[in-house]
Amino acid sequence: MASQTPVRQTRPSRTSGARGPSPSLTARHGVAFALNPCASLLRLYAEAGPVAAVGTRRRPFVHLFGPDANAFVFANSGLFRWREAFDLLVPVNGETALIVSDGADHRRRRRLVQPAFHHRRVAGYVARMADNTDAALRAWRPGRTLDAYAELRSVIRRSTVEVLFGDRLAADAEVIGRRLQVALAAVDQNFVLQMALRSLPNPYMRRVAAARAQVVRRVDEEIDRRLAGGTGEDERDGQGDVLGMLLAARDEDGAGLTRQELQDQVISLISAGYDTTSAAMAWAVYALLAHPDAAERARREVAEVVGDRPVRAADLPALTYLDGVVNETLRLFPPAVLSARVPVEDFTYAGHRVPAGAMVLYSPFVTHRMPEVWPQAGRFRPERWDPASRLHRPATASTYLPFGGGPHRCIGSTLATVEIKTMLACLLRGPRLRLVSPAAVPTSVTAMRPRGGLPVEVL
Repeated sequence: MASQTPVRQTRPSRTSGARGPSPSLTARHGVAFALNPCASLLRLYAEAGPVAAVGTRRRPFVHLFGPDANAFVFANSGLFRWREAFDLLVPVNGETALIVSDGADHRRRRRLVQPAFHHRRVAGYVARMADNTDAALRAWRPGRTLDAYAELRSVIRRSTVEVLFGDRLAADAEVIGRRLQVALAAVDQNFVLQMALRSLPNPYMRRVAAARAQVVRRVDEEIDRRLAGGTGEDERDGQGDVLGMLLAARDEDGAGLTRQELQDQVISLISAGYDTTSAAMAWAVYALLAHPDAAERARREVAEVVGDRPVRAADLPALTYLDGVVNETLRLFPPAVLSARVPVEDFTYAGHRVPAGAMVLYSPFVTHRMPEVWPQAGRFRPERWDPASRLHRPATASTYLPFGGGPHRCIGSTLATVEIKTMLACLLRGPRLRLVSPAAVPTSVTAMRPRGGLPVEVL
């Protein structure tokens, strides 16, 4: 949906009188951010308003908060670079992944990858997602206490690899996941520690590189097998998978993706596909278990629509309240708490000059919890997504942005929401659960998840 929020300034302008980062604000925010990033960002907005500069004059971090700021960033994509802003993700995703690509390279790669995530193709993945979820839930016996986050993460990882890249790679999904987790753990570190680790050769980063190299070798084996077969596709019910589409994709000049581009797209799609989706899935389960009335309403809806048979793609449009559950989960717990850009030239926003080379940050998390944007912003209210509700507010690209926005909006957003909705429908027909602890503290800003997992008791 196009943003209906006015953009304060659609072109950068140069002004004098720049205000550098506040040392006292920097000190307070730095400590608080390390302890609890989400809470510290809300406090930073409450204290400093829509523009808050922290860090040093040499390396300022400029937070732009709220819908106007989001609209400004999305409307001025040519003002910013992505590569520098997301450099810390390279150890996982690789040098040519979409998330670290800029300009013409990004447009070309996205154009070649985009057809794999068309909504009709995603609908074809639902049966496998449901089968994998139901199979896992059958092992959730009454009396067990388990980590729902870890259990569902494993299901999502297998489903992601299976529907995107075929059964052969899916057979190694657990091994691939363990190796990628070494790299994912590296980018989940404190920002300052990450910068230090990336600055000099060290055993830790060598382990990260070695783990990713093992995944690259496995991906290469599958690419070579497909190419040797001639079609490049893993035929499944007459339909090729995403790897087959990537191998066959050609731009207007007839050029396809290079071997490195193929490697990086496959690995980044696997890691993003299960890391962020499993984080959001954990919060959806937590929210339903913490709000029994919402869970019961969703359970009744699933029973009426699906009944006793397996969940199918055709069921999803009728699960309207469950849509609200998914949307409300992503509002309160967007996987990416922050997103970043690096401006290529000085610009002014809301009277503040931001220098070229600064780290500009906007926050879906803060926007989604602004009471001036969302009534009862801190409460889980799935009914707000029903246009008939008094809490309803039309979501725009600048007020609701769990998958970012602009030309770099997450390419897998439809896949993620369909998978979460499918898995919740399966879960709501499965065993009853109880939270072991009523409180869950968020951790991580790249894939916000419950700290310590999500322990539940199976009833």
